[in-house]
Formats: sequence, structure tokens, C-alpha cells
Amino acid sequence: MKNVIQQKNAIAVIIFILLTYGCANGHVSYPDPDIRIESMENTVRYLTEINPSRSYDHLDSMTRSANYISQKFEEYGLKPKEQEFVVLGKTYVNILASVGPLERSRLIVGAHYDVCDNQPGADDNASAIAGLLEIARFVKKHESELPYRVDFVAYALEEPPFFGTMHMGSYVHAEFLHKNNVNVKGMICLEMIGFFTDKDDSQSYPSAILRLFYPSKGNFIGVVSNFGRSSFAAQIAKHMGATSVGVRTLKAPSFVTGVDFSDHRNYWKFGYDAVMITDTAFYRNLNYHQETDIMNTLDFVKMQEVIKGICWSILNMI
Repeated sequence: MKNVIQQKNAIAVIIFILLTYGCANGHVSYPDPDIRIESMENTVRYLTEINPSRSYDHLDSMTRSANYISQKFEEYGLKPKEQEFVVLGKTYVNILASVGPLERSRLIVGAHYDVCDNQPGADDNASAIAGLLEIARFVKKHESELPYRVDFVAYALEEPPFFGTMHMGSYVHAEFLHKNNVNVKGMICLEMIGFFTDKDDSQSYPSAILRLFYPSKGNFIGVVSNFGRSSFAAQIAKHMGATSVGVRTLKAPSFVTGVDFSDHRNYWKFGYDAVMITDTAFYRNLNYHQETDIMNTLDFVKMQEVIKGICWSILNMI
């Protein structure tokens, strides 16, 4: 089986598309999004200090996390709603909030708020929730400039034992969109966006051949997509390239290990364009799913640049 996986990864390397984007051409709007590091720090601190951890088997902690996210959406002028779903006799919730023309096509921006087992989950995935909230605050301020609707979603149950099943909060949400024939422009998944390092050989990859094309230092942000036919991923990467953080893209089939390891996978299942914005998780961050995934391992300055790029992408999406 190992050889089969290696062969598949080698095939993927032959057919993947590698792109490093700079600034977008044409008329673009890059206002200062005023991404607040202190706000992101406060969110990460709050979520990582919830005890017991915000895992599926600690429903009270999951509820506290969801309530915090709802409170922040309200604070930023959005009107959050709960999408309830039942798993193993327990009720979990996705938190949704919308900005922009309600009847237009939708851009989904999402991140999961649960953790795996008993660990603080600073990078996985408090970093992404902190970013999601800052993006929502920016987009609300620029609501009048949006030609489409932006739905922000904080998902429950991304982590094991429900990962890859119909019980993931993102599956529930994507399925709802599909069943209701919602016109989805695309989906941006935030998955671990806070760990960066300039150490040599700090970055690994699903195939050794990728080292020929990508940096050996884990100091960039990744934009991961599958072989969709639209320019969705390219637009996002180009606008993110206008920031000071390095941007690298991977366009590859889902059998490449790690390519579908988050909530975007469920939007792919229903035929929607989706990308994952990530620091590459366990390919870089050795604290992945460990008790050492704590707040002081995150680089909030680089996180600020990542979120700035996503804000610009949303504002300039065509």
C-alpha cells in the first residue's frame, strides 16, 4: 500500500500545477484592512484556555466556543445564526453570519473551531477562527462595495473521529447549499494559518519531488486547490501575493496526502470551487494535535498579512 501511495503522489507531481502569484493586474482595491493583532491574540487566548478542551466529547466547551464566535459576530455588526445538527444523540452547531446582498451568489469563508482530543489547538484551529472574525469585521465595513454575498461559517466537528464523514459540520453546511440549489461563487477554508519559521529544512511535503519546487523553510502561506476549471484559486493567490507574506500554491488531486485535510473537501464533494489557506499543518508544525500547540508558537504579524490578503481577495473577486 505504501508503494501505491508513493506512486500516486509521483503521478500527482507530474500533473500538478505550480504557481507563485504576484499582485493582480487591472483595477484593484487594496485599502488598509486594519487587521488587529490584539483582537486575534484575544481570540486565540480565549479558545486555547477553555478547559476541558473544545473537542466533540466536551459539549459545554464546544458551546462556549460557539457562543464566543457569535458574540464577536454581533459585536462587528453581523447577525449570527446557528445551524444545528445531531450526532450520536448530541446537538452541535455551525455558526453562520452573512454580509452583502442576500439574493446574490455566495462566497463562503469558513474555519472549524473544535480540536482533536485534549489539547489547546492554538494553530489548529484557533488561529483560523481569529482570522475569520477579523475578515468578517473588515468585510462588514466594506459591505456596500460587495457585488455578492459573503457567508462566514464556523464549523463544529472537523476533527477525528468525525473527519471524513457526513457528520462534519462543513459537510452539513455544504449539503444544505447543494440541496437548496444555492449559487456558490466559491469557498475559502482557513486551516492552521499561524505557524511560520525561518529554520532551514523546516518544511516537508507529501512527496520529496516537491522539494525541487517549493521552499525548504516554512515561512510561507499555502493556497491549495483541486483541478477546478475556474480562476477562483488564481484570483485569491494573486491578491494574497500583494502582501508581504510569501504565497505558494498547489493545485493537485485529492489523493495527494494532505490536500483535502480540512473542511474544503466537503465543498469539493458537492461540486463547488474551494481552496484551503494553510501553513501546511503537520508538514511544518510539529505541534500538530499535541499539547504543545500553544499560543506563543504563533506568528501574529504574519497572520495579519495572511488575513489582509484574504480581505483584499474578497473585495476584488470577480
